[in-house]
Amino acid sequence: MTTTRALTAAVGALACLFAGSVAHAQGVTKTNILIGQSSPFSGSNKELGDDIREGLQAYFKRTNEAGGVNGRTLELIALDDANDAKRSGENARILIEQRGVLALIGYASATLSLPALPFVEKSKIAFVGPFTGAEPMRAFRRNVYNIRASYADELEKIVDFYTITGMKKFSVIHYDDAIGKENLTAVELALTKRGLKPSSIGTLKRNQTDLGAAVSDVIKAAPDVVIATTLYKTTGDFIKSARKAGSGAQFASISFVGASALAGELGEQGMGVVVSQVVPPYTRNSIPIVREYQAAIEKSLGKKEYSFTSLESYIGAKVLVEAIRRAGANPTREGLLKTLDSIQNFNVGGYLVDFSPSNHNGSRFVELTAIGKSGRFAY
Repeated sequence: MTTTRALTAAVGALACLFAGSVAHAQGVTKTNILIGQSSPFSGSNKELGDDIREGLQAYFKRTNEAGGVNGRTLELIALDDANDAKRSGENARILIEQRGVLALIGYASATLSLPALPFVEKSKIAFVGPFTGAEPMRAFRRNVYNIRASYADELEKIVDFYTITGMKKFSVIHYDDAIGKENLTAVELALTKRGLKPSSIGTLKRNQTDLGAAVSDVIKAAPDVVIATTLYKTTGDFIKSARKAGSGAQFASISFVGASALAGELGEQGMGVVVSQVVPPYTRNSIPIVREYQAAIEKSLGKKEYSFTSLESYIGAKVLVEAIRRAGANPTREGLLKTLDSIQNFNVGGYLVDFSPSNHNGSRFVELTAIGKSGRFAY
């Protein structure tokens, strides 16, 4: 009898231990919910990664101060990938297999997101709100949930705006990789619809610092508009070099650039540069989500340091947390996929997000803004 009781107790203890390890592996402990992020927190694109993380943290802090999610505290585990694709893939493995997160959120580009997907799909974990509108991430994947519009949507809006004003000579700068080529194709398609084609094309390696040849190749065509699909450091350096070389072109970029970071990079030379946005302007506090975001950022950072990027990640965090709430008292990775599918016509304070079991692209909202005085955006 004693042996039987001892064996039963041992089995019970092992069962509890196993149950606890499973719960932790799913990213949910008795007191915490673990969410993972990988972004560049060092190197030339550090500011972009910092902005994404700040938006996530601001919403998680706001939620935790209100009691958390079903009594549990949200905890963000953010790893630095230094804008390196191999490292971002390894970070996904660490976050999923070693740190045991419930979901991943806030990867900083398609180039950084794609290496994570094999681990994401294997573990049946949600991959929410990547900072990208690239087509390879827009194709339906069971685990990927895009909050924002596509780059093709943004580029169509930019081309439409300038052609309406009578401009016809467009040049493009893009990265020499799969995503950069997709962006070039999107511009070409938008131009073809209007009987136009690029006047010149500048092709750049990621993290390329010598832009002289590309600048020369682009501006010799005397374009009316140069559309940049590169990140803020490259875009800023290109614009400054082109203007120094005498180009009178208009410059436009997609949201991928990191708008606030670009404005900071350009300083007074940023006047008039157009950037498409996939969220409302962070100064338009007549919109409920913007007011909420501003208050949360001020409380989290202790200062009024707003950006389009952190507003986007704040919205992404809000959508993810809503799905976790809907998953009930004991959310699981697979269960979270089902509740994300239930986020249909979800009004995030004046910004609609609409998923379904067959559609994981939540928004097509695009608005054009321009850098004004002191780096402030006009719209």
